[in-house]
Amino acid sequence: MSGLRILHLVGSAYNDFYCDLSRLYAQDCLTATAERSRYDFQIAYVTPDRQWRFPISLSPEDISVAKPMNLFDAIELITAQNIDLVLPQMFCIPGMTHYRALFDLLKIPYIGNTPDIMAIAAHKARAKAIVNAAGVKVPHGELLRQGDIPTITPPAIIKPASSDNSLGVVLVKDVTEYDAALKTAFAYASEVVVEKFIELGREVRCGIIVKDGELVGLPLEEYLVDPDEKPIRSYADKLQQTDDGNLLFAAKDNHKSWIVDPNDPITQKVQQVAKECHRALGCRHYSLFDFRIDPQGEPWFLEAGLYCSFAPKSVIPSMAKAVGISLHELLMTAINETLDKNKFNLQ
Repeated sequence: MSGLRILHLVGSAYNDFYCDLSRLYAQDCLTATAERSRYDFQIAYVTPDRQWRFPISLSPEDISVAKPMNLFDAIELITAQNIDLVLPQMFCIPGMTHYRALFDLLKIPYIGNTPDIMAIAAHKARAKAIVNAAGVKVPHGELLRQGDIPTITPPAIIKPASSDNSLGVVLVKDVTEYDAALKTAFAYASEVVVEKFIELGREVRCGIIVKDGELVGLPLEEYLVDPDEKPIRSYADKLQQTDDGNLLFAAKDNHKSWIVDPNDPITQKVQQVAKECHRALGCRHYSLFDFRIDPQGEPWFLEAGLYCSFAPKSVIPSMAKAVGISLHELLMTAINETLDKNKFNLQ
C-alpha cells in the first residue's frame, strides 16, 4: 500500500461555516492518518470564492501561501497527479454533490456515497419518504414552503429540510410558537419539515460499514437527552465556536454522548433497521443514521448523515474503535471497497 496517492477534498464553495467545519474534521483526519510511508496525501482546499488551493497542510500559514486557482487550472493539476482515490471531506450540499460528481467525470474513484444519494439524504423529507417506503418507521410529518401553515398538532419538531448540526431546529409545544419557529427554520432553508415529536425514550445514532460486500453494524452512540430538561439536541451539543471565531468539536465525553454496550437489547434492533435504511437509500462503503427510541423501545428514523471524515473524533471511527477496529483498519476497509481489492489488499 506504500505510495497510495489520496487526495483530501476539503473546504466549501458555499460559505465560511462549512469551509471551517470541513477544515476542522480534515485536519483531525490528516493528523491521525499521516503515515507518509503508507500514503501519499495531497490536499485540495476549496474556499467560498470558489478558488482551489493545494496547500502542504491545513495550517492557516500553509493555506495562505498556497496559490489560488480557478476550476480549469485545478482540474489540470489534479489530473497530472495520478491520484488513486479521493477522500471527500466537504460537508456543504454542493461539496457533497457537485464536487463528488466532478470526480466521477474525471474517472477518479472516491470513498463514500455518490452525489445522487448524498442529495437525497441531505433533504430530510425525501430521505424519510424513501426509508418509510421500505417499511422503516418515520415520524408523521409534512414539508412546508414559505406561506404554508402547519397542520400537525404540537408537540412538533420544526427543522430546515437541508441543514446539519441541528441548525434551525426548534421544538414547538404550542400552536402559538409555530410562527417564530418557522421563521427560525426558514432562515436556513427554503423548505421546512414539520414532524410529530416522538416522546423519549432514547436518541441514538447507528453506523454501518461495508466490508467484503457485507453490511456490518457498529455499536450505537447514545446522546444525552431528557424528557423535561433536554428533549432534543441542539447545535451547541455538536460544535462550539471559540472567541476568535474558530470552530471546535463539542466535548466528546461520557456526559453528552457515549457508546452503548453492544449487549444492550436495543443494539441489534437498531442495527437491523439501519441496514434497511442503507439498502433503501442505495448507500455504499458506509452510512450513518439517527433514530429516536420511543418509550416502547421502537426506533423511529430521524435522518441520514452519509459522510465520514475518518477523523478520530467523528462518529463512525468512534463507533468502530469501540469494537477494536482501528482508524487505519477502517480507512483501509473503505479503500478496499473503493478500489480493486486484488490490487489493494488490507494489510
